[in-house]
Amino acid sequence: MTETKSRSPEYRAAAGALGGLRQDLFRNAFAYRPLERMRTDGPLLRQLPERMRERVAWTPHALVGTAALFVVFIGLVSADSSALRMAVGTVMLMLLPAMTVLMTLVRPVGAFWISMALTPFAAVVGGGYWPWVPSTFLSHLTVLVVVAARTRPRTAAWMWGLTLAFGAVLDNLGGWHPSSTTSIFAVVSAFALLVVAVVQIRREAEREVTVQRTVTAVERDRRTLLEERTTIARELHDVVAHHMSVVAIQAEAAPYRVENPPPELEQAFVTIRENAVAALTELRRVLGVVRAEDYQAPDAPQPTLAQLDGLLANVREAGLETEKTIIGAVRELPQGVELSAYRIIQEALSNTLRHAPGATAKVEIGYVLGGLGVRVVNGPPTGPVKPSPGAGHGITGMRERVAMLDGDMTAEPTAEGGYEITVFIPVRPARDTDSHESHESHKAQDSHKAQESHKAQVEQV
Repeated sequence: MTETKSRSPEYRAAAGALGGLRQDLFRNAFAYRPLERMRTDGPLLRQLPERMRERVAWTPHALVGTAALFVVFIGLVSADSSALRMAVGTVMLMLLPAMTVLMTLVRPVGAFWISMALTPFAAVVGGGYWPWVPSTFLSHLTVLVVVAARTRPRTAAWMWGLTLAFGAVLDNLGGWHPSSTTSIFAVVSAFALLVVAVVQIRREAEREVTVQRTVTAVERDRRTLLEERTTIARELHDVVAHHMSVVAIQAEAAPYRVENPPPELEQAFVTIRENAVAALTELRRVLGVVRAEDYQAPDAPQPTLAQLDGLLANVREAGLETEKTIIGAVRELPQGVELSAYRIIQEALSNTLRHAPGATAKVEIGYVLGGLGVRVVNGPPTGPVKPSPGAGHGITGMRERVAMLDGDMTAEPTAEGGYEITVFIPVRPARDTDSHESHESHKAQDSHKAQESHKAQVEQV
């Protein structure tokens, strides 16, 4: 019961506060923590020359050094004129306070404790003001500000509280002092530390916002990538399903094209058909996993480059002047290649409509020996309509399609202020496909001739 009461919320709050005090001001208080140089990658400092930026990076160190010089000057003005007190005052009112200020560059928390310990001795030597003479007033205020800027707001609160408690104790030593500077120091230091804390909190908030924006952008790009891959999978399903259906039908019809086929051949075709049907079933099952709930299968086949003229006519009606150029001999390509090329051109023209209103576009299609080349280039926007900002999702989808086909793609601005997209998709040489199709055609013709001969013999009989 006693242990339960001792672990009350109040106790835990007090224990946490004392733990924070030990962590901030007592643990490794004199550890070596050099002040880092100021960052110069901001929007304004980035415009400066390289050599000047290197010098500007030392601005915090220069400010601390300037504050130390002011402490020396104020201590020199307030020092006693007698030789002995002048020597002691030089050390206590000028050198030591300035050293505590400079110490914040390497051992900030230790500088705070040394400045606290120096305060009563400097007050005894300086006389007049108690407990902070002008030089220690400035030096201790500078130490509080620098340490608070180098640590966190909680540390600043602890230092301010300890400083006020220490000043109250010194004020009560030997009676009341009419020249007490504790209240003045409390107000000035509170205002200074408040400003530092607000700047730190705002900087931390901006840093958190930047991190969150970065994480959000990464997640958005990843989600866009997955959506593009899902879209590509849906579109290619029709292509692959068509080919698998053809394989299954051809495997089922092949035994009937051969007279008296051996049982082994019939079993081989049965196996081919079963595997094709099984693969088609698995393909549909996988597509069901990536298909959205509101997805509707297209009624028409997936588009190819043969429908490109219709696409160009549509964008011309939308106000985009488009020119098409075909290089090389037009030939039929694998359906997946033609589908990807069509979608890439479609997305490039859509980007032109959104981001370059009033511009003209050129579409170039090159049929070369090793594959298919596509180039879409548009000029700068010229109309009164303001271009809409983009997130780059269209470019991501294009790159996914090209990468799926082991192709290459570049997307970059042009010197005239427009944009250019260049794609090359490798395709197997046509002679391999033609020889394979010719071989299949000859086999079908021989089978057909054999069946016709057999039929003629039967009719003669």
